[in-house]
Amino acid sequence: MMQRVFKRTLATVYSGRPITAPVVEGFPGAVGNTPLIRLKSLSDQTGCNIVAKAEFMNPGGSVKDRAALWVVKDAENHGLLKAGGTVVEGTAGNTGIGLAHVCRARGYKCVIFMPNNQSQEKIDTLRMLGATVYPVPVAPFTDPANYNHQAARYAASLENAVWTNQFDNIANTQAHIESTGPELRHQIASRGWKLDAFTCATGTGGTLAGTALYLKESAAKTKVVLADPPGSVLYKYMKEGKLERTGDGSITEGIGQGRVTENLKAALDQGAVHDAVFVPDEESISMVFRLLHDEGIPVGASSALNVVAAVKVAEQLGEGHTVATVLCDGAQRYASRLFNKDWLVSKGLYDAVPEDCRHYIK
Repeated sequence: MMQRVFKRTLATVYSGRPITAPVVEGFPGAVGNTPLIRLKSLSDQTGCNIVAKAEFMNPGGSVKDRAALWVVKDAENHGLLKAGGTVVEGTAGNTGIGLAHVCRARGYKCVIFMPNNQSQEKIDTLRMLGATVYPVPVAPFTDPANYNHQAARYAASLENAVWTNQFDNIANTQAHIESTGPELRHQIASRGWKLDAFTCATGTGGTLAGTALYLKESAAKTKVVLADPPGSVLYKYMKEGKLERTGDGSITEGIGQGRVTENLKAALDQGAVHDAVFVPDEESISMVFRLLHDEGIPVGASSALNVVAAVKVAEQLGEGHTVATVLCDGAQRYASRLFNKDWLVSKGLYDAVPEDCRHYIK
């Protein structure tokens, strides 16, 4: 009897869910083709389809796996990186993690310079993957001590080394023109929906710019909206043409900017980004816990900010629309902060956590 039940269960495990995952070649082959998740609670709340690319399901755990793979392939294709070489980057963490994975898979050394205010989980992950990590004091981009400039100088001092320059290397944007954008459009079309809007935050600008440029050519009526955290200049730049910060610094990591990167400029110059929304940290923190509690999806604050932006855009458009965004990475890389009461209190954000979600906090 037990054997017959077991066989019947196996036969129906995937009923209604087609098995489409391909066999791929190594880590690089597993990058991309992430699921698109419809967020039921927020879709019900807004009367729209709120959907998000599950980028935490990339093999390195974040959307930056895409940029990492494309910038390394671009360096190879241009003869800048040869066997046994070194890849150097300045990064808040996720691009570095993606690069560390790609470098292990392709036989390169990896050296990462990062601001010393990033989560310890990211630093530990990089070192686990064999990368050399230099956490350096936070400095603005205009300062020669900025982590990006230190990375550039270090790469220039080595033989057979490349600084991948994720902020101004448009191979980053190309990653999303060739992968994220087409995937998103295909997934939306497979449900018979029309993509009315796409929104996400920008650090390097690659995800927003590449997806926006693809959508401009293939789905011209899709509204693209930049989402911005406190302390960044991009919201006011989109609204007023001024590079002025809105609010003070943010607890989000890897997003927000003090300038227009070459990646973002590529999309702005072609009119592919149409508007911007501002998201306070309180709303991002609240959404971290709402997504965990209501959807069972643990994400970092940047992902939560993207979802807040999607809800704002949906409310602007009205019921019956489809709005897409990106879940950049999971919560595990930020757990010691986001789920720590002392840390939340120190940032003045504990009260932003919904009362029915406070049992998740230590």
